Amino acid sequence: MPGRESLRDFFVVLPDTDEGEAAAGHLRSAAPAGAFETVAHPSGRPWILARLLVRNLVQVTRGDDALVLIGPNKTPAARLEAVLGPARDTLDLHRRLTELPGLGHVVTRIGDETCVRGTASGHRRVYHAAHAGGRVASDRPAALARLTGAALDDGALALRLLDFVPHPLRERPVWQGVEEIDPAYALLLRAGSGSGPGFSVRRWWQPPVPRLTMAEGAPLVAAALAASVAAHLQGRTRVSGELSGGMDSTSVTFLAQRAGAQDTVLLTVAARDDRSEDQFWAEKGVELARQDLGSAREDLSSAREDLGSVREDVGSVREDPGSARKIEHTLVPADDAPLFYADLRATAGELLDEPFPVAPARARAAMLLGRAAATGSEYHLTGYGGDELFNGLASACQDLLPGKPLKAWNRISALRHQSGWPLLPTLRGMLFPPSFGNWLAGSLIDTATADSRTPQVSWGMRQAMRPWFTDKARDLIREEFRAAAVRAQPIAPRPGRHMDLDTVRLGARYFQAMEDLGAGLGLPVAAPFFDDRVVEAVMSVRVEDRVVPWRYKPLLVEAMRGVVPDELLARTTKDHMSADDIQGLREHAADLRELWTGSVLAERGLIDADQLRRLADDPYSPLLQQHPIDSTVSCETWLRTAQDAWAPTENSEART
Repeated sequence: MPGRESLRDFFVVLPDTDEGEAAAGHLRSAAPAGAFETVAHPSGRPWILARLLVRNLVQVTRGDDALVLIGPNKTPAARLEAVLGPARDTLDLHRRLTELPGLGHVVTRIGDETCVRGTASGHRRVYHAAHAGGRVASDRPAALARLTGAALDDGALALRLLDFVPHPLRERPVWQGVEEIDPAYALLLRAGSGSGPGFSVRRWWQPPVPRLTMAEGAPLVAAALAASVAAHLQGRTRVSGELSGGMDSTSVTFLAQRAGAQDTVLLTVAARDDRSEDQFWAEKGVELARQDLGSAREDLSSAREDLGSVREDVGSVREDPGSARKIEHTLVPADDAPLFYADLRATAGELLDEPFPVAPARARAAMLLGRAAATGSEYHLTGYGGDELFNGLASACQDLLPGKPLKAWNRISALRHQSGWPLLPTLRGMLFPPSFGNWLAGSLIDTATADSRTPQVSWGMRQAMRPWFTDKARDLIREEFRAAAVRAQPIAPRPGRHMDLDTVRLGARYFQAMEDLGAGLGLPVAAPFFDDRVVEAVMSVRVEDRVVPWRYKPLLVEAMRGVVPDELLARTTKDHMSADDIQGLREHAADLRELWTGSVLAERGLIDADQLRRLADDPYSPLLQQHPIDSTVSCETWLRTAQDAWAPTENSEART
């Protein structure tokens, strides 16, 4: 079971039984005394046990009924009381909760029914497992693994060796006996359930119908984003942000200034590539943000002059704290930014929910967040989620076919030319899409890499086996796909809306690695784009307005009109860090070779470590260009952390 240092930030929901109370004591042994917050059942036994490093827990009650919100922001209790007070039952309560920003976990108790849910974006997830004749829930599968002594699941682990794990296989936790709830559903736990399972799931969220025009939808997107950023900034005086120069981080930066951020530190990492444009646009963004701040000060000064003639009547005029607002900008030299694959063993104390394919970039993220924390920042804002929400997907255009075939073809044809897709496969994919189950069954490629010229007009991206996968790994992965294809249901009935939602869920899931890294530094890290209200606003806009191949992120541009200067909204390019990837393979070849020496994945029979060691000595191998190693590296580093987290004298069977 995961040990002391790995279980740093989590909560569990426990049954009102002696076994639940014993489980609370078991979990308390995983952390220093006094590190937990406890919310009790009416009986006095622990209901929620939480160890929260950078999140807040707010509770309100109505008799024995209770509402608990766990998230980055401390929602005023009065606002929660106004939601709980008139609620008739669990369903009505959660319907009323949709008025709040979608940033946290919600746990409620109405009568004998406990309800636990995360966010529709998948940013906050819910897991559950059987324990001592009852059912326990948590936001962390590792916490449940500690309680149950769960063994790792080689099938679920083998899936994580792929670049992208499709829905619903992605919801297969890597520990046996632990289950994950679909983000659109809530987990219901009932007291006194007798011999029944003691739990059920209920849909609490439905994606909106995309019927709004750009003119109607852009203001709603702007309002939702502004509310999310403001909620993150509430009560904070010094914040930081990653200003890459891209449109997403730039939008968050200007929204933060509009929300009244007092003391802002912006960090930009210089690119190694001389052709990169990000630094130019970041510096231009800082310049224009400071000009806006200067204009605000001038307006304030003018207002004070107007008040001067009546000072004797109104008394002294209090200084507005806005006059002290400032923006600092730190440009991190390119040579100070770690390359990909640097410091791979630094993950030893970070047990993420699963192997996320972000480990190669971990050192870079740690450097940036470490510098932000060193400035005294209380909160770090990012633009993560902007690509997932606002980059147009060809599959979304496919949903236009039934009612607007010309608009569908107009957009898909443009995307086809941009991506070099052959005409006939594109037409075939548009006109004769497979069922989701058939697509899933055929989405795995045995030997070749997924072809970049394969039209992306279906339910997702095909995945390729890697040459270093063993026969065992290949068999496990094939069996997982075969089993899932029989019963799998898409997130939405049509491929376009399915891909829209699946892309957001995937990005929100990966963002957890950045959030957890910040928690270890004591710095909350936020991605306002993953707020449920923002996702809903974006998904309410018509596909033909959201996906315009000849415009870059048109919905975000129109939403930020009047907030971000037009000069910045005119940018149509985006930089990439492929040079850092290739250079990292060369510079850290020795580290990669060492990683595959004594590989835990190899011990489990999932990879050919000898082949990976040979590739480490040949970083320019065409094989590495066709078959990225990021997911394999992430699985190896995660597995070493998980294995080291097991106490050597406890539950030794879980390590087999």
